[in-house]
Amino acid sequence: MKDFFNSAAQQHHPLRVLKDFLDREQANEVAKKYDEMRFVGYVLDINYNTVTIITSDPYKVAVGGIPRNSLLIMTPAKQERIATPHFTLLRVLDAAPTPLSKETQQTYFELQKKSMPELDIFTQSELQWGALNTEVLGMFYPHPEKQDAVEFSGDMNNFVSAHKYRVYAPDAAILDLVINSLVSQDKRFKIGTLRLTECRLPLPDKPILQVPVYVSPRDFLASRTAMFGKTRLGKSNVVKLIAQSILDATAQHSNVGQLIFDINGEYANDNPQDGSKSLRSANPDRCVVYALTPKAATPSKPLKLNFYEQPDTAQNILASLINQDNRATSDYIRRFMSVELLPLEEIKKMNAGSEKTRTYRKVQVFWAILQKAGFQADEKRLIAIAPSGQPPSGFNPGFSQQLRSAAYSAAGIQTVPQPPRSLDELMREMEIMARFRRDHPSNPNLTTQSGNALFDPDDIALLEFLEPSPGRSGPAIIQPYRIYHHPQASDFVKDILKLLDDGRTVILDLGNAHPVLLEYFSDLLSKAVFSHQVDKFSNDKLGDKYIQLYFEEAHNLFPRQKEPKDIYSRFAKEGAKYHIGIVYSTQSPSTISGDLLAQTENFFVAHMSSQDEVNVLAKMNVAYESMKDDILRAKTPGYIRMLTRSHRFVVPIQALKFEPNTSQPSLL
Repeated sequence: MKDFFNSAAQQHHPLRVLKDFLDREQANEVAKKYDEMRFVGYVLDINYNTVTIITSDPYKVAVGGIPRNSLLIMTPAKQERIATPHFTLLRVLDAAPTPLSKETQQTYFELQKKSMPELDIFTQSELQWGALNTEVLGMFYPHPEKQDAVEFSGDMNNFVSAHKYRVYAPDAAILDLVINSLVSQDKRFKIGTLRLTECRLPLPDKPILQVPVYVSPRDFLASRTAMFGKTRLGKSNVVKLIAQSILDATAQHSNVGQLIFDINGEYANDNPQDGSKSLRSANPDRCVVYALTPKAATPSKPLKLNFYEQPDTAQNILASLINQDNRATSDYIRRFMSVELLPLEEIKKMNAGSEKTRTYRKVQVFWAILQKAGFQADEKRLIAIAPSGQPPSGFNPGFSQQLRSAAYSAAGIQTVPQPPRSLDELMREMEIMARFRRDHPSNPNLTTQSGNALFDPDDIALLEFLEPSPGRSGPAIIQPYRIYHHPQASDFVKDILKLLDDGRTVILDLGNAHPVLLEYFSDLLSKAVFSHQVDKFSNDKLGDKYIQLYFEEAHNLFPRQKEPKDIYSRFAKEGAKYHIGIVYSTQSPSTISGDLLAQTENFFVAHMSSQDEVNVLAKMNVAYESMKDDILRAKTPGYIRMLTRSHRFVVPIQALKFEPNTSQPSLL
């Protein structure tokens, strides 16, 4: 009666598959159907970390082979079974010596030396036995508090004598339990299939088991996820799968916004050449693209700056671009690059006086430089945000009438025009002032009433760049950077934060962008997102809202050799508290900040060819120690070694190819 009630209680328990499996094994053994058995062998030696098993060639053949990294299960032998079903999970590491290894090698040597054509049945029986070394991954057993649930521990609570255990190659049902039972059923998605080895050659009449592998979108929220491996091996494909899973899981709630820094344009744009679909085309209603260079086939908003309205940022970017392109070939260019401008909002808040006058005139000279370089402007919009009232204001730099008369007269213009009311007029007046200052440096009109020079060194640097000496390029140097400017560019940061709060996925198409612009947009939006989430946290408005950030070429943002920028360091250390998750990709773990690696919860590792790289990975996460050789050898695209918050051990998978709106996605 007790057995009856125990059996009834376990009827729907996940571990029922273990009982069914062992019952089948016993029935096959009684019926002598050895070819249908999953039995692998016996335990030769056991401790808390490793188990050495003995096996035989027929056993290996019957289960379809036992490649390295195979998953095996160890259960108590029949006579030692206890009422509570459980098993220990093992991973095959390599062949191990047996107590008779030397004698076996001596027999092989003698046989080969005598060139015997075949072995007698007794010798063959002796030679086909061998041993395998395995590591203990942990135990599966019924959850102590939850009915019909499984719990996993990364250790063993006890072990007895080696001869009291049997080892099996699990079937598809048990492998599904091992891989997927700890993954939440809520909104989970299939990321690929279990692939224990790169070789796909099956033994005769022994098909390779097809076991789906699932992950939970919750594993990635407020977590750090790493994508490691050489290029063209499927890292971006896995990122698309993760981003799509979050889109699917939040279709009704819209509580997760995603921001993707797309430096290659592959998430925003389809690639017909290799049949790759973009995330945007798969989700046109939920993805918004901001592009530096718009594509005809991809609807997008301009990801550009308004250089007139953001003079402080624009000046810094121009200086960086000039420096990166090695165009700072003269002192006057370097002096221009060293000038710092204040934001218009700060200037408007300053009290009237000489400091405000000097500060705003610098901006006006900068506007004149932009106008001369061909940067388009919306003058009505510019006037609306510019300081107004007493000159200098608007486009009027507020020079004294005496100075204007002297400067225009020196330029051969006897009739002094009205103060500038447009950018063209401002540009012409600043050009005249630049030439007058250069040609008549001792003119008393270039001195203030207090006896100071009217133009300080920064003014002179700007004026010399606007109207340089003959033979110099001046504003023509910055003409190539007009592609980063748009006169109607809005406050895209505010717009993007609103989209993220609404649960939209924003893709920044930065394909072919200058490295300076890449760094600028990454820094600007990362700081904005962090500040935005901190503000919601402080005001108790965070709730169930999350933001996911996706970075490629992460070694540029989280470098190992020096301290990462403050904002990225805070992502690594504090992001979870503010519901910020990051997914970062790079080819080399050794180039990534140790702090970030230590905090990373999820790993997706493709092929790496450097021993140093896999050593760094294994040092930061010991779960990869036994996978190092496999990572170095296997080069198949999409063959990934995965470790997530739901998976307590590394799971090798063949990732699905991102194929939206397809009922049966293919393997990559």
